[in-house]
Amino acid sequence: METVIVANEKQQPAPKKIHRVQIGVNVLLQVVLVLFLATMVNSLGFKHYKRWDFSRDQKYALSDKTKRFLDTIKGKLRITVFFSPNTPITGDVQNLLTEYQYAAKGKIDIENIDPERNLSRAKEMFDKYKVVSDESLLVIDYSGRNKTVKASEMADVDQSGMAFGEGPRVTAFKGEQTITAAMIDLVEGKKNTLGYVLGHKEAPISGNTPISVLKTFIENENIKFQELNLFDVGAIPPDLKAIVIAGPQYDFSDREMKLLREFWEKQGRLLLLLDPAAKTPKMDAFLSELGLKVNDDRLMVFLRTGIQEVALTRDVQAHFLGGSPITKRLADVSALFFGGTSSLTLEPERVRAANVRLEPLAQAEKGYFAETDYNTSDQAKLQADATRNPGTPLMIAGSIEKGGSGDERVQVNSSRMVVVSNSTFIQDNALTQDQQALDFISGSMNWLLSREQLIGISPKIPKTLTFTLTESALSHVRWLILVLMPLIPACIGAAVWWRRRA
Repeated sequence: METVIVANEKQQPAPKKIHRVQIGVNVLLQVVLVLFLATMVNSLGFKHYKRWDFSRDQKYALSDKTKRFLDTIKGKLRITVFFSPNTPITGDVQNLLTEYQYAAKGKIDIENIDPERNLSRAKEMFDKYKVVSDESLLVIDYSGRNKTVKASEMADVDQSGMAFGEGPRVTAFKGEQTITAAMIDLVEGKKNTLGYVLGHKEAPISGNTPISVLKTFIENENIKFQELNLFDVGAIPPDLKAIVIAGPQYDFSDREMKLLREFWEKQGRLLLLLDPAAKTPKMDAFLSELGLKVNDDRLMVFLRTGIQEVALTRDVQAHFLGGSPITKRLADVSALFFGGTSSLTLEPERVRAANVRLEPLAQAEKGYFAETDYNTSDQAKLQADATRNPGTPLMIAGSIEKGGSGDERVQVNSSRMVVVSNSTFIQDNALTQDQQALDFISGSMNWLLSREQLIGISPKIPKTLTFTLTESALSHVRWLILVLMPLIPACIGAAVWWRRRA
């Protein structure tokens, strides 16, 4: 009889049913959630982001003046850009306008039109703004008013290399200066007018003027100059927002001083640049009444030129003080005042009862002394005078305000004046690319015109990067290039070969 043995196999559990719909819905929800989070992050990053400029010369970084001006704009600016790709500064202009858009926080719309590719749109906008130039340009529109800024106004271009087959080279990009000036012109509408006093052998303001750089710089801030001869008027015209008196060589007559006093008492604004070599007792008496005394001296300093040699100079190195709205953003910045400069004495306590406030603006650096016997050639006497009263602060610029408020946040009509005991530092041959003098005069003008929000440092001019290597540095560079750089891969290769050999 055959026996059959049957092995009881363990029953295997039935396979679980795959819920494909549930997995699909789960994956879909995860994908949707990831996309939602990515969209939210991008949306927040698009609306709330911060930009930093880490470039060496900060070519596109906007100045504080431009940022403060953009904050004051109430309406919306529209900028239409007609730039050909072949224009040397096309990229610079586009990058700069991006910074304007970011700083304006939605107040600027920009449309880029390539006149070579989009002919119909370019013709439409040319007809709208009545553009007749073939040059690359941009048009700024604000409240129905528009202004054109050409590429040639935004850059200095060197064409000398074209004779040798080289392209044009941009030596200085001035886009921010010209664009901001055009915006100010449009937003403010009517230009502010300054009366430039003539008749006392002041520097001319028209024709071949020695202050052409200053004139152009100030006019770019929506300000225009108007010649004013006090002998020809019965009263100072009411449309003049302020008066500039720059280096009079002769004193003012009683009638002229009467006109200036009346202007001052009616909340007038004055910028007074004095020439210490000129004798102006009536003007000095007027300033003394307001608590500012012009001293009959000259600031000098002995500079060491050798081991035992010293030289006397009358050019004054001074720094600006930060206690005034005019110089707050120039605090501790130095500037050179060429030519003769006298000291000023401010006596605020004497005129406080008359609601007159005085603020020092610029002070000579340490080492300068005020010499009353400034015509002497006795070096021993001058050296002895230089050791007297060391460390005494010597002021060369100050401001006077009558009837205003001591709080900068409170705007009250007042009489304002800026006085500088030097009139040659604004001339073309004295100004430098650092523009400290221009910044100071710009700040003074804007304070006199009650445009404190426009006081700031002017746009920077790009500078060429240069390296100066000493003989020791060159020796280190030779060792680095000829020895160290080849040695590093050689050592790595030797280490790899030794490892493989082992």
